[in-house]
Amino acid sequence: MSKSQIKKQFGANAAHYVNSRPHAKGASLERLVALVQPQADWRVLDIATAAGHTAFTFAPHVAQVWATDITPQMLAIAKERAAELGLGNVTVETADAEALPYDDASFDLVTCRIAPHHFGDVGLFVREAARVLRPGGLLAVVDNVVPIGAPGDYVNAFEKLRDPSHGRCLTLDEWLATFKSAGLAIYHHEVMDKRIEFASWVKRHEPTMQKYLRAMLAEIQGVAAEFLDWDGASFRLQEGIVVGKRPY
Repeated sequence: MSKSQIKKQFGANAAHYVNSRPHAKGASLERLVALVQPQADWRVLDIATAAGHTAFTFAPHVAQVWATDITPQMLAIAKERAAELGLGNVTVETADAEALPYDDASFDLVTCRIAPHHFGDVGLFVREAARVLRPGGLLAVVDNVVPIGAPGDYVNAFEKLRDPSHGRCLTLDEWLATFKSAGLAIYHHEVMDKRIEFASWVKRHEPTMQKYLRAMLAEIQGVAAEFLDWDGASFRLQEGIVVGKRPY
């Protein structure tokens, strides 16, 4: 799916992200803050900010946050929410994750949460993030991760059936290798489970699509079945958290 198509799709569903539980209240949000320990003088860049949840979580702890996205409707919502929350240190503007419009060594922290599986080139995103980090700065990424091999392919196919803008979720090992290839030292990594309520996850889709997705969950076997852990009402996904540091 092209970036213009992705913008169109996310623009049409932008309002959904304001109250989306995985985005707005996921456990990984506060976990990021605990791991990174933001400082009062930091400049922070949040990539693919959507409704701004990650940017707004960090804003009270730092000097300035740039909340960026490529979707105009998302940016409009983020700007409105920042004003409602009285966050005067948040700048909302357009930026492409794979071609960041910022100078080298501009930020103390770059964040990106539950978005890279939509990117066309994850390696390029990580290299761009590393480029704009100052020496000693941190890149903190949260994204869904999958098992290696065919089970991971099945999980990605399941996600893509629901959401054509889904590109590919990486394995945790692939994330670690991507960080290292961009010259980042691994500062921390972990995996967190999250339960997804099926009914809310598919509510914007027609009944036929809902049946297809339910069938994929019901008929799955082996490692993929263990991974998704379908109980008839909800299933499990996993979020990988990877924090890398740009060397001095």
